[in-house]
Amino acid sequence: MTTYPLNSNPPVSFTAQRARPAWGKLLLRFSAVIYLLTFVAVPVIVVNVEGLRSGLDAFLADLTRPAAMNAIWLTLWTSAVMTVINVVMGTLTAYVLVVYRFPGKDILNTLVDLPFAIPTLVTGVMLVLLYGPQTAIGGFFQNQLGFKLLFAPPGIIIALLFVGYPFVIRAVQPVLLTLEPNQQEAAQTIGASDWYTFRRVILPAIRPAVVTGGLLSFARALGEFGAIIIVAQRPQVATVYLYSQVEAGEMQAASAVSVVLLLIAFIITLSVDLVESRHHA
Repeated sequence: MTTYPLNSNPPVSFTAQRARPAWGKLLLRFSAVIYLLTFVAVPVIVVNVEGLRSGLDAFLADLTRPAAMNAIWLTLWTSAVMTVINVVMGTLTAYVLVVYRFPGKDILNTLVDLPFAIPTLVTGVMLVLLYGPQTAIGGFFQNQLGFKLLFAPPGIIIALLFVGYPFVIRAVQPVLLTLEPNQQEAAQTIGASDWYTFRRVILPAIRPAVVTGGLLSFARALGEFGAIIIVAQRPQVATVYLYSQVEAGEMQAASAVSVVLLLIAFIITLSVDLVESRHHA
């Protein structure tokens, strides 16, 4: 018979050693899945069920209301315009922050993340104080050019540009940092210009990151509410229309538009995953 010294525990069997980690892993997976289902999957299912609760005809009737269609269309085209601008300027900004050295670079790099931290209602207030009709800039555009910056579609685009600006930069920067400088140097030694080097050497390498950043920026624009409700309550984007329907007690009408936005967001998310998987393949 095996004896053990006093004040000591017998060794744990190999089976027990394997059973404990297995239970721990099972509990960890169960917790993650339950949390994901509770806070993501279940709300999505509830919105879809509510939107289709009265049948497809009622769903289409709610969706094809002129106000709903105009809100969805306004959301899509303003988000698309913002995405194009932010893809160009975000890529340019990421390139400048990675390639060049200049005073204040670290401060500018920190400012890029500021839209992530600022409440969007504060963003709307800032834009009104800067571009509102009572300001020199807003007054000039409205009085001299007959062009309203805020409380009109341009104000929506300006707000979306602010909140969506960091996505392309933060997607492109890590890829630029991993590029080998010898490829750029080789192109320049044979007489290639900076633009030609960027277009033929750098851009193909960062294109997946640019596409990913643009899609994420577009998806972020679809759900923006706080800044837009301040700078442009009329015309209504989809999120403001949803808010007005909820206030009026029209939950099914709000759910119908929500289903469309969820579908678009799902397609964008799936596209991002496809782009990243092809890039890493």
